[in-house]
Amino acid sequence: MYLVFFLHILLDRFLVVHTCPSFCTCSNGTSGTAELRWVQCGDPRISTVPANVPADTVRLRLEKTGVTRVPRAAFFNLSELLFLWLAYNAIAWIHPSSFVNLRALRELRLDGNGLTAFPWEGLRDTPRLRTLGLHNNRLASLPAHAALFLLNVTYLDLSSNRLTALSAELLDLWFPIPGREERSVPRRILGLHDNPWWCDCRLSLMVSLSTSPASPVVLTDRTLTCKGSPTGTRAPFPRCARPSVRPSATRVVSLRGSNVILRCHATGYPTPTLTWVKTSKRADCCGRDVPGGGEEVPRNLESSLQGSPRVGVRWSLISLDDLASKDAGEYRCRARNMAGISEAPVKLTVVGVTRISGRPPKKSQRTPLKKPKRTRMTLSLAPPPYQKKLSIYN
Repeated sequence: MYLVFFLHILLDRFLVVHTCPSFCTCSNGTSGTAELRWVQCGDPRISTVPANVPADTVRLRLEKTGVTRVPRAAFFNLSELLFLWLAYNAIAWIHPSSFVNLRALRELRLDGNGLTAFPWEGLRDTPRLRTLGLHNNRLASLPAHAALFLLNVTYLDLSSNRLTALSAELLDLWFPIPGREERSVPRRILGLHDNPWWCDCRLSLMVSLSTSPASPVVLTDRTLTCKGSPTGTRAPFPRCARPSVRPSATRVVSLRGSNVILRCHATGYPTPTLTWVKTSKRADCCGRDVPGGGEEVPRNLESSLQGSPRVGVRWSLISLDDLASKDAGEYRCRARNMAGISEAPVKLTVVGVTRISGRPPKKSQRTPLKKPKRTRMTLSLAPPPYQKKLSIYN
């Protein structure tokens, strides 16, 4: 019984590896001395992703078929796959786990489909992906979190979609500010043309930056058109404005054990983001450095609150509770947008409460003044010598 079951498993594996899917052609290419298996499926009668593609396939082309959906783990058995071309089908939906186990994949092309959304988080299963083609789909937005999964992609084609704006996270990925990135920045090729972009200074600045010979980005077509407002009116791209920062106070003195709030606000276009950084540490009012064993600086302060009352303006504050000597030092409010970075320092001094040693002196006791003794005075009312006795006559 077990032998029959084992033979059945071996037969299934043999069929999976060596059988070519229906309506597909399989061939062996060469790369040096190694033979590579290529599979091409281009029949409109194919309505689902073939499940019996040979496991040693390195190139799979599924083009001009009737496939509309890519299910979960659709290519799980193809761990050696390097090139996956799913262009010019009718694909309208892709499961976020469709590309699981494709850790060797280098190129993914989905041009000419009907995608209105793309599962960017699914690219975490393809760490070696370098080329991603999404030309001629119906993508209307490019979310900020997409930047987390495009770190290693060096060719990205988003042309001929319905995109209207780019997020600041993507622009930071493609145009990192010098001095902020420790790792080397790869050179990228971007296709962004033929989209109804809104009139945003991000695009104008990106186009101008891409013209530099040292630019990390090369645009396949620089003729990006601005559709203006959502109504479609054309207008020139506005200019970006570098942020300007102003703190509510540049010097703050507070008692040890008290609470203090540091606040700043910034203006700029696009609306800048604000972060707080502690750049130095002080021990007391006299500016002496804390001895060894203190905290490391500079360091970013995560517990900040910020808001944007209107476009181009942002405020931020941090609350420091139960102040200690280690909290003293210089804090910098840092504003950042695509046009640049600006900072404003706030110096915080923490002073202690002076205590009196020993027992306080006793209050001096005053000796009450003795009241003078009262002396009894007798008054003699003797008649004056000139007083005459009066007689009354009847």
